Amino acid sequence: MCRATQARARAYEVVDEAVTGRHNNFWDPRKQAAPEPTLAETNQKSQQGYALQDKRKVYKVDLSPDPKEVAAMEARRNQEKERQSQIFNVRTRLMGMDVEALNSQVEKQKLREATERRKEAAYGTNQVQYDLVAQLLDKEQAERTRRLAKKVQEYREQKQQLKNRCEFELWDPHQLQNEFPAHLSDIGPHCGPASLQWFSGEDLYRATCLRMQQEQFRYSLERQLQEQQQAKADEKCADMLSDQLRLAMDMRATQLAKLEESCRMAMMSAMANANKAQAAELAERQHCEHQCEQEANLMEIQNQITRDLLTENPQVAQHPMAPHWVLPYCWKGMIPEQQPAIRRVQEAQHSEKEAQRQAEQALDAEWESQAMRSAQAAMELEEQERELCAEFRRGLGSFNQQLAKEQNAQQNYLNSIIYTNQPTAQYHLQFNTSSR
Repeated sequence: MCRATQARARAYEVVDEAVTGRHNNFWDPRKQAAPEPTLAETNQKSQQGYALQDKRKVYKVDLSPDPKEVAAMEARRNQEKERQSQIFNVRTRLMGMDVEALNSQVEKQKLREATERRKEAAYGTNQVQYDLVAQLLDKEQAERTRRLAKKVQEYREQKQQLKNRCEFELWDPHQLQNEFPAHLSDIGPHCGPASLQWFSGEDLYRATCLRMQQEQFRYSLERQLQEQQQAKADEKCADMLSDQLRLAMDMRATQLAKLEESCRMAMMSAMANANKAQAAELAERQHCEHQCEQEANLMEIQNQITRDLLTENPQVAQHPMAPHWVLPYCWKGMIPEQQPAIRRVQEAQHSEKEAQRQAEQALDAEWESQAMRSAQAAMELEEQERELCAEFRRGLGSFNQQLAKEQNAQQNYLNSIIYTNQPTAQYHLQFNTSSR
């Protein structure tokens, strides 16, 4: 069955090929004189032939095309069209190397590198400016931190001494020693009634106390004056340093601004010069292209006037290398002697095609009869196979019944004669009843 189907499909393919090539054998002077097809035309014709064969085969497969493959095919097709337009256009075709295009590419690359270098130089200048400003800010912050730490240390030394704390009396190591000191004067709380050294209305150390008070007052006054003068001097020095720092920062910022302005002006002038050069180059190229186009047009007009294209000379259509070939772009029509010959050839081709068609019809009828005979033989074989399968199933059923009877008899024999003494539950309980 499979071989008959394959043979029938092969016959259909042969008939399709014959039918496809049936209308391509008539003689036509335009086809005979046409030049050799290009690569794109050959590919297009082969694709059309494959599509026609696929239509005649009628495969039952409905698959959606892959978008990536479709895009890739479209890109290749566009690339091929662009390449053909570049190669087949005589006016724009260039043999060898385009030196002007290479030089223009080199100039553009140099201009791009110069622009990048100028941008990097401008970025470097801005980075230096930012670094200087950051260093000045860091120095100012460090100076402010140092002054604050110095003031905090001075405040601790003056106002937060150990002996001035409220809890100093609780953990004073010399508390017991100073509780009962030695005799320092005639006045003291530790002197009892028997040791009176001072009487009411008497002040033996008044002059000394006044002198000590005056000295202490003078010392405190001088110390306050010194502290005020030192504070004023420190404040004046800090103001002077901050003014100097501010002036330095302003001067540096002015210098950096001037440098940035000069860089910007240089970049603008360089960009303007580059634009002028590009505009001049573009104008020159357009002028050259216009001049070349005018020259080509004049040359084409002159060629059209001087050559035999516009004349009625039949010898113009003959190929210089092969006289029996015809140039389609110069052919003016057939001469009276060629028309009868062409009609005779066409009649011969028509009769040949008619005979070929009758042979193909006979071959198709033969293949149809062969296919019918093959199908009838296959149906007979299938009927025989079904009968054999039914007979085999019947025999297998009888064999299984006989085997079941034998197995039942064997089981009855074992149960009634061999295995008569069946173990009970008491038999199994006698095991594993002790430690042994």
